[in-house]
Amino acid sequence: QVQLVESGGGLVQPGGSLRLSCAASGFTFSSYTMSWHRQAPGKERELVASIVSSGSRTNYADSVKGRFTISRDNAKNTVYLQMNSLKPEDTAVYYCKALLPETYWGQGTQVTVSS
Repeated sequence: QVQLVESGGGLVQPGGSLRLSCAASGFTFSSYTMSWHRQAPGKERELVASIVSSGSRTNYADSVKGRFTISRDNAKNTVYLQMNSLKPEDTAVYYCKALLPETYWGQGTQVTVSS
């Protein structure tokens, strides 16, 4: 069965960095677009970044452009989100998503940006 397992979240000070990982299994990872989304308390889940199957094209929300980088390693079935210059407004639960014929979500990892 499809599984997506996020890791790498935590507490970081404003201006700091974190790298999130999402380990995928149960499907042909290299064939599908992957994306990261986030949901802050009281807000709707929003797209943060996406990457096509080959890794040749990426897309970012305006709020994270220039600060976050999405990448993937198809040999390791893993997608990453490098987050730099973190701001308090980046605080949220971050989810990995696989867009197969059906949509699959990971369980999420908490990112808290606070001094």
